[in-house]
Amino acid sequence: MRKTLSSLVSVALVVLLSLGVSSSMPRDAEALTAKPNIVFILADDMRKDDLRYMPKTRSVLKDKGMSFQNAFVSDALCCPTRATIMRGQYAHNTNVWTNHNSQSGGWQAYKDNGLEQDNVATRLDAAGYRTALFGKYFNGYQNIRVVPLGWDRWFAHVNGDSYYNYDINDNGTIKHFGSSTSDYDTDVIANRTKAFIGASANAGVPFFAYVAPKAPHGPATPAPRDLHTYDGLKASRPPSFDEKDVSDKPPWIRQLPRLSNAKKAGIDRLHEKRAESLQALDDLVAGVVGKLSNKGIMGNTYIFFTSDNGLHEGEHRIPGGKWRPYEEDIHMPLLARGPGVAAGSTTYKLALDTDYLPTVTDLAGTQTPPYVDGRTLKSVLMGNATPWRSAILLEAARNDIFAPLSPAYRGIRTSDGTKYVEYASGNKEFYHLSNDPYELSNRYPATTPSSGLVSRLHALETCAADSCRAAENGQ
Repeated sequence: MRKTLSSLVSVALVVLLSLGVSSSMPRDAEALTAKPNIVFILADDMRKDDLRYMPKTRSVLKDKGMSFQNAFVSDALCCPTRATIMRGQYAHNTNVWTNHNSQSGGWQAYKDNGLEQDNVATRLDAAGYRTALFGKYFNGYQNIRVVPLGWDRWFAHVNGDSYYNYDINDNGTIKHFGSSTSDYDTDVIANRTKAFIGASANAGVPFFAYVAPKAPHGPATPAPRDLHTYDGLKASRPPSFDEKDVSDKPPWIRQLPRLSNAKKAGIDRLHEKRAESLQALDDLVAGVVGKLSNKGIMGNTYIFFTSDNGLHEGEHRIPGGKWRPYEEDIHMPLLARGPGVAAGSTTYKLALDTDYLPTVTDLAGTQTPPYVDGRTLKSVLMGNATPWRSAILLEAARNDIFAPLSPAYRGIRTSDGTKYVEYASGNKEFYHLSNDPYELSNRYPATTPSSGLVSRLHALETCAADSCRAAENGQ
């Protein structure tokens, strides 16, 4: 009987081969057992509510995957967040605090602290993955020909924030891109990403693609095809916009004047450009999903879409910039799609940028580094998460970039919407977001946080690895 069954299978395979379907069968069969591919797409300065301008992304990721309603970054600034993504550690453990190239910021701090020696790329590369970076690496990585360890395909910006007339380190060779339509940054990155996906699929090798375009970071130049898509669009006007009464806020907010009509017009002009620049990013996401589907590997690929930080657009009278503990800066979009992720699902679990490395290593089936502060999101993605963190740490070094200047801070934000922030100056802010989502009423000092919340914050300030997860859990 066993021999007869084997013969029937052999005959069936011969028939299928003769019909020319052999190319799809091995790929589908391999998808059942092979390590999953992983694509991580990171927008630059995109707010959570900016997702409303990306209908294709919502269609191919949100509708086909999971939407995280409570995803955050701990330090709402480009380089600290990117270091955290690469290492799975809070900024007080990466020691990457600012964007300026220095002992505490930019590419220099990331490199000098030895973080290029052990990170998501080196870990996945050692696990047999083909790894690639397309787009922005770190501020300060300028005119550099060095390709960091762990990256098999390297296509990284080495100057400026312009969407045209920029240079790229292309596997160790500096290449210039000019001002023609074909040089538009987001499209160039999209095309290189799709080529990498195609080549990796043809080679039958699992891959990790870290895709980091500039959009919608200023100057937020739209692609020519997207000009005038949102003519006349205005930024949101929540109750915190041009906040009328800031008497409860710290002194650096109290000193801000009400927004003039000229300031409001400038905020609106940039908002319009940001929305239009997101259209090419929307195309990038849809194109990546289309390429994965065309190669027959979408069913064995996880895609994540998020941002490095948000941006102020007039809330609390702050005309622009980021870095602050307010929701506009720390609350991120996060969409995920992949095997086992229920289509159209939503989670309210607290997710943090410390979680990306352990999530990726868990999905890849390789060991998570012992230094990681975050936790894998795999159980959340699969809908079977065990008891979860109930708080995250907010932290930032001294603000020397964005007006109004303010001191360093540490804060805690809980899953029930409690937020407590201590500034190095001694000022404090305390909000209950469940009934004050726009952070209009600082309850400190009229109401003080519980001693348990304060001690939990202080435990998080210096935590590392297991102690971070314990403090986040309230243990």
